[in-house]
Parts: sequence; C-alpha cells; structure tokens
Amino acid sequence: MSTDSARVGSAPERTDRGFFGQPRPLAHIFGVEMWERFSFYGMQGILLLYLYYSVDHGGLGVPRAAAAGIVGAYGGGVYLSTIVGAWLADRVLGSERVLFASAVVIVCGHLALALVPGIAGVAAGLILVALGSGGLKANATRVVGTLYAPDDTRRDAGFSVFYLGINLGAFVGPLATGALQSSLGFHYGFGAAAVGMILGLVQYAIGRRRLPDEARVVPNPLPRNRRMLMLAVAVVAVALIAVLVATRVITAANLVTVVIGITLAAAIAYFVVILSSRALSSVERRRIYAFIPLFIASTAFWSLYQQQFTVLTLYSADRLNRDVFGFTFPIPWVQSINPIFIIILSGVFAAIWTRMGDRQPSTPLKFGAANIFMGLAFLLFLAFAGTGRNGTPVLALVLILFVFTIAELLLSPVGLSVSTKLAPERFQTQMVALFFLSVALGTALSGRLAEFYTLPSEPVYFGVSGLVSIVIGLLVVVFARPVLRLMSGVR
Repeated sequence: MSTDSARVGSAPERTDRGFFGQPRPLAHIFGVEMWERFSFYGMQGILLLYLYYSVDHGGLGVPRAAAAGIVGAYGGGVYLSTIVGAWLADRVLGSERVLFASAVVIVCGHLALALVPGIAGVAAGLILVALGSGGLKANATRVVGTLYAPDDTRRDAGFSVFYLGINLGAFVGPLATGALQSSLGFHYGFGAAAVGMILGLVQYAIGRRRLPDEARVVPNPLPRNRRMLMLAVAVVAVALIAVLVATRVITAANLVTVVIGITLAAAIAYFVVILSSRALSSVERRRIYAFIPLFIASTAFWSLYQQQFTVLTLYSADRLNRDVFGFTFPIPWVQSINPIFIIILSGVFAAIWTRMGDRQPSTPLKFGAANIFMGLAFLLFLAFAGTGRNGTPVLALVLILFVFTIAELLLSPVGLSVSTKLAPERFQTQMVALFFLSVALGTALSGRLAEFYTLPSEPVYFGVSGLVSIVIGLLVVVFARPVLRLMSGVR
C-alpha cells in the first residue's frame, strides 16, 4: 500500500474534519456515489416511460402493468446483487477493489442502453447496471464506515453527508435525461447517464489511493482450494437462469414475482448463515437478532417509497398538472423533487444528530417514525383521488414528496449507519448487504404492488397502503426497548 493510504488509515487521520467536518477521504466516495446516482436515477427516470410508450413515441410498447413490474424487478435486482458484491469484498477482493470494478461494469451497462436499440439493449443494460450498482452500493457504504472509529459520534452525520452526494446526483440526473428524452429521444437520455458514470469512474480512479488500508482488507478470505468450486457455482447459476428465460419459465410478466421469491429466500438464508457462524460472539449474535425487526420495518418502508419510480411516474403522466407558467415540464423531472428536499434537509438532520449526540432517538424509534411518515404521505394522495386527468396541482405533489423525504432521512442513512455498527467482525460488508436486501425486497414488492394501481382504485390503493405502513411503524415504536436491549450498547 502507498504511504498516503497508510496515513489516511491511521487513528489520528480519522479525527480530521477537512470535508464538511468529516474525514477528507469521504470526498472521494462522495464523488463516485454522486455520479453513479446521476446515472442511476437519470436512467430510471425515463426507464418506465421507455418501456410502455408506444413505438411511434420512441418506446417499446410494453403494457403498463408489465412495465411497472419490470422496473420493480430491476430495482430489486440492483439491491439483490449487493450480496454478490459484499461476498466478493469479504471473501476475495476487499471493498475498495470491488467498488472500482463495479463502477466499470455500470459504465458498460449504461453504454448498452444508450447504443443498443430495443429489448436487447434493455436486457443487457439493466443486467449490467444492476450487477454493478449492487457491488458499488454495499461497498461504498462499507468504505465510508472505515473512515470512522467505532465510537466516533460523527458517524451518523457522516453518512448524512454521504447521502447528500447521492441526492445531488439524483437531483440532476432526471433533469438531464428528462430534457434530452423529451427533445431528442430516449437514447440521448440514456447517453447522458452513461457520460455521467464515466465522469464518476475517472474521478474515483484518481482519488482512490487516499482511502484507508482497511478499505482493501479481505476480512474472511476464501481458501484457494474453494475458489474453483465457487466459480463453478456461479457458472451453473448463470446457465440455469439463461435456460429458464429461454424456455419462458421466467417471463416479463412474472419477473417481479421471481425476484421477490429469490430475494426473500436470500434474506432468510443470509440470516441463517450469519447466525449459525461459530465465529460470532454472544453480543454479535444478539445484535443480528436485533436487526431482524429493523429489516422488516425497512422492507415495509421501501415497498412504498420506491413507488416513486412506478406508481408516481404513472400518476404524474395521468393526474399531475405539469403546466408551470405556460411550460409543461417533462414527466421525469418529478423524480428531482425528492432529491431537492434531501439536499436541503440532509445537512439539517446531520446537524441535529450531531448536536443531540447520545441524546438522539434510538435507531428503532427512527425506523418506526419513518414508516409512520411514509404512511401519512400515501394518505395525502386521498385528497386528490378522483380529481380527473391532470387535476393534481404540482404544489400538492411537492408537499407529499416533502413527507417522503422526512421519512427517508429517518431511515435510509440511519439504516446504512446501523448496519455497520451491528456488523460482526467477519461479516462487515455482508451485513451492509443485508440492509440492502431489505431495500431489494421492498423495491421488488413496490413493482408488484404497482401492478394493482389504476385510476379507479386510487382511494383503496393509497388508503390501505398508508394505513398498513402506519400500523407497522407503531409496532416498531412499541417494541423499540426490547430491540434496543438486543442491540447491546448500539443505539
């Protein structure tokens, strides 16, 4: 390792405050994550439209319900693939190297979407972006965690600053791709996403030397005599999926259901594998049990929140009055409203958690409140149900997405942080992957739920979804104390 990275990994360097009060190396992860989110959300902002728009309008003509299911399945696949990225980091390469390789794969995926027309481009592009994004997500979070000592009270605030980078990219991405899609066509929008990710890769390649040595450590190395076995398992798995697709056992219509089943099975298997490990201490095992109710609460939250990319896109096309001072803005621009609030409020939340220190609400209470706010946001849609085509004012949707944002900031950066704090020594990155599995399951469920959304069903759809989320949130609050005891000193 270079002497620079050795210095960054040392204890004194961890106390520096050169990047918004956080360690300076956070800037490098902040940058690559910002550009990755630019490309990810920029592409996702136009993906559903590309799938269900007619061929005459530049789309593929996929039925709406099936298109929403594909978007949900793809989103679930992104977070599901964090397992692969986390396993490679913990057993073979280390987090930093997997992060870099994943960024290269993402670039290839966006180029496929931009340059290859039709279903072939969508299939290749979404598979590559899903695999790469999954590897980058879990490992970027893990690398951020290496910048802080275990007892550093800046950790939650640091993850909030990291989250700011995510949302800077998420804000600009849909604006760029939406403008290009509406004026020049879908492939120009996908091309903008590709250019953004290339910029992120170049920026990270320049700055990656400054990251701590710990980010490159392989915590639980895979024995050499098992590597060929793991490679054979991977080849068989890919071949099996190819056969199932070729024989139409897996189709566009049932893809989201397949992803839900795989994700649920993977989550259960992951909990079993970690809990059965003899390397766990009694404290580490209790902390894993504490993570189970947090996992369930996170899944429920994301099943509603991720409908921004399915139901909200359809709602914006049919219900939203997008005329502002005589200008009708593109549908994908709606996806930039939430990131605006995140950019404004993430610093506020970071300051609140920093100022409160040990007096801030515990993680279970934050998770419960997030589900309650998410349910309230869905109930707000009821005020505009049945208002007719283009009957919902933009300001109403802005208010609803403001509530979305409050809920997100109570759970998402906190979930990333607590996954690093509860992680056993031998399952550090894989514990972060478990949190992303809750996002995967919730995202896939959001695609399945979106298939039931129609204009006539709006009152029942939004009402039932909102009430269920509120009940889940209240249950988490009620059982916060026993969960906190299992967390054994982690708040």
